[in-house]
Amino acid sequence: MDYVTVCGLEVHTELATKTKIFCNCTTEFGGEPNTHVCEICSGMPGTLPVVNKRVVEFAVRTGLALNCEITRYNKFDRKNYFYPDLPKAYQISQLYLPICRNGWVEINDSVNGGKKKVRIHEIHMEEDAGKLVHDDWTDCTLVNYNRCGVPLLEIVSEPDIASADEAVEYVEKLRAILQFCGVSDCKMQEGSLRADVNVSVMEKGAKEFGTRTEMKNINSFKAIHNAIEAETERQIELIEDGEKVVQETRRWDDSKGVSTSMRSKEDAQDYKYFPEPDLPPIKLSEEYIEGIRSTLPELPEAKKARYISDYSLTE
Repeated sequence: MDYVTVCGLEVHTELATKTKIFCNCTTEFGGEPNTHVCEICSGMPGTLPVVNKRVVEFAVRTGLALNCEITRYNKFDRKNYFYPDLPKAYQISQLYLPICRNGWVEINDSVNGGKKKVRIHEIHMEEDAGKLVHDDWTDCTLVNYNRCGVPLLEIVSEPDIASADEAVEYVEKLRAILQFCGVSDCKMQEGSLRADVNVSVMEKGAKEFGTRTEMKNINSFKAIHNAIEAETERQIELIEDGEKVVQETRRWDDSKGVSTSMRSKEDAQDYKYFPEPDLPPIKLSEEYIEGIRSTLPELPEAKKARYISDYSLTE
């Protein structure tokens, strides 16, 4: 039986601002654990966030470069969940009115040939969580809160990706655009660009998608490629054996080439989203958006086309 891979990516990129999204702590990578932290990003009671206006600028800049519609009236929401590296037990994100929607990136079509557009469902602003360090030697887990509150953009694609090669090309194109725009250094080895990979398979010609799984925080092109290939194969084997694919979140181990189950997949209602009461909505004027558009650099595909045309270069 022939199967089709269906893949969508949630790409997280840390923004190249000097300070965090809701406080004045530095976003500098590294440093001694728990030294880039204040009362706000560590979630102390009674503290109030204030939006870093550069984060909003970078979000609009990214949306324009990725052919998105910019939401003139957008706001923040609380995503509630308890996890040790999230000291407030909620994350400030955007669910109902994200800042960018309905964009696209063009890639090569690995199935039908030619070009295709991977649609971008939305881009939203949010704060990063801290980092857990699992120490097998002492059988304990340490937490570093330096990354808490570092500004993130989450770029959510539609399930338009049909192979591991397409997924890698899509993320490569995103990285180049983000770097050209100056909004992120995209250093995957430092975690400033990472992807959550959603994969399902279905029989060729079927009308409905199969059950999807998600693999979290994959931070290299090789790992993205390997994870999609391995998960596709795992799901096909389950179906061929008469078993069902379970909707869940899985952890990818690139050194072993396998994924393991982490938890059942949550849906939006599980997070009990509600409007963030401590931050007012953000209203963007047409003049503000066009002012940012006027500062966009020549983007990678346009520069490539110009070089080929002006200098008679090969592809």
